This record gives sequence, C-alpha cells and structure tokens, in this order.
Amino acid sequence: MNISDIAKLAGVSTSTVSRYFNNGYISAEKKAIIKKIVEETGYQPSTYAQTLRTKQTRLIGVIIPKLNSETVSKMVGGINQILSEEDYLLLLGDTENDEREELKFLQVFNQNQVDGIILIGTIFTAKHKKLIKDSKVPLVLLGQTLPGVSSVYHDNYNAAKQMTRHLIKTGKVFAMITATEEDKAAGLDRKNGFLDALREAEIDPDKIHFGEARFSIDSAREVCQALFTKNPEIDTLFCATDNMAIGAYQYLASIGKSIPEQVQLCGVGNSTIANVPYPAISSVGFPYEESGQLAAELLLDALSEGDKVNKEIKIGYEMALKDSTR
Repeated sequence: MNISDIAKLAGVSTSTVSRYFNNGYISAEKKAIIKKIVEETGYQPSTYAQTLRTKQTRLIGVIIPKLNSETVSKMVGGINQILSEEDYLLLLGDTENDEREELKFLQVFNQNQVDGIILIGTIFTAKHKKLIKDSKVPLVLLGQTLPGVSSVYHDNYNAAKQMTRHLIKTGKVFAMITATEEDKAAGLDRKNGFLDALREAEIDPDKIHFGEARFSIDSAREVCQALFTKNPEIDTLFCATDNMAIGAYQYLASIGKSIPEQVQLCGVGNSTIANVPYPAISSVGFPYEESGQLAAELLLDALSEGDKVNKEIKIGYEMALKDSTR
C-alpha cells in the first residue's frame, strides 16, 4: 500500500493525498474521503519521505540531568503536554548529571536533525557554550540561563533567601549543604540567597558553616556527618535540594538529634520525598510542570519565527513550611 493506492481508492490525485498528509489545503469532502480510506486500510505515510519533503522530523531532543528525578519528570511532562499537541515527539537524553554526556547529546541531536532542543542543563563549560551558540536548530534552556539564549528558569536566589529569613527567626548557628557553584541555579544562586539573608540579619560569620555534596542522599549524609562532627552546635541546616535534606535527616536521626527542637532542617523542591519522613521536611517549591510548558512554548515560537526569538522567563516559588522547621 502506497500513496498512489490511497489515491485510487479515494478517487483523487496523488498530489491531493500528499497535501492531506502534509496539512495542505484540500476540500472538506475530499479530506473526509481520504481520512476514511486511511482509517480502513491502516495506512501510515513514510516518515522518512515526509522529512525529505518538509525538512522537518517532528522530533525534539530533550537533554535531562537525571531520568528518575521527580522535578525533571514534571518538567518533561510539561514539555510533552505542549509539544504533543503540535504532533512532536520527544527524544530524551539522560546524562546522569555528567556534563560530558550533555556535550555528547548536544552533538548527537544536532547531527541527527531534530527540529529543536530543550536543555535542562547543570554546568556550562566553554565547550557547552560553543555548542549551544553553534546549534543548527533552535535551542531553549530550562532551569538555567545563558546570555543570548532563550530560557525558562526558577527564582532560586529569592526562594533561598526567603526560606533563610524564616530560619533566622529561631536559628542561632547556621549551616548549609550546597551543590557545586558550577551549577549556577542549584549551587551558586541558592547559596547566595542563603548568605545574603544571613548578612542582612547581621549573623556572625563564625556561626555560618558550609559543606558541598553531590546530588544524592548518600553524599549529603556524609557531608552532614562531617559538618556536625566539626560543629556540633549547629541548630539550623539549609540543604540545597530535598534529596540532600533527606540524607541530612538520616544522619541527624542516627545520632539522636531531634527535629526541629535541636536542629531545624529544610530543602528545596517540595518534592514527594520531602513528605516521607516524620516530621515532614520544609521546602521551597517551584511550578516545574508549568516551566516545562513555557520552555516548549518558547521553542515553538522559535520554530515558527526562524530562531529569532530570544526570551528569558523567570518562574516564582512557593514556601512549603512543615514540621521540620520551628
């Protein structure tokens, strides 16, 4: 079965059938006839042939830092909701938080002719910036920003700052388990928000302690142990992510620290995991699904306007105060 066979069965020309499959203009009557024949025969046009004709693949490459992340899955869900309505399919590239894998996927997606790319990035090296600048297809960043690149990002700085202001009300000795500062959003911006709130409150710098962890529960648990071994007087702990807060919670529970009476604890993300322990962990949440939708809409704008769109959209946050803070 091919396009000529469909044309014969429908009593129309092959060019009419071609216009039908490529969303060209045909009369409502002929469209209904062709649709009926296609449904009866189960015919599917050649994707490869359509790509050659239209120069479009209807594929969008989405580069993600971790497949099993709740926040990432929400963002991807938002992306897919918008793009599926426009008949695009997603190709996911899971980097496992490895910046080298990000570079590989950027190269592969450019070489294999996706129509656009959404990058949920973490760290931008000089190589990242060059590949992004030289991208052959429209590209949108999600969760991070770069000058001259369309992006949707979260207000990490003010989210951390407002949560810290709440902690200051009853805290005396403060600590933060941070992400690497090479990750501007989760690392640098959240750390700066935490620090600036403490500076504004004129907290003694000697009563502020830091430990850097990877994006895992195990790493945060180890860092928390090091912090409290050296500074057992800490009574307030800000963690850069909810996963880190869970790791810290595990260590504090293991040494008999009561939460929040002896140590108040918070994270960022307001993910499901923050509600698992008792007491539930206070957190700052972002509308991740909405941010994914906005990134997809930015990409669609770029696709329709010839990659001339360059917009930045900052997304707000919501405090989720629970029983782990005083």
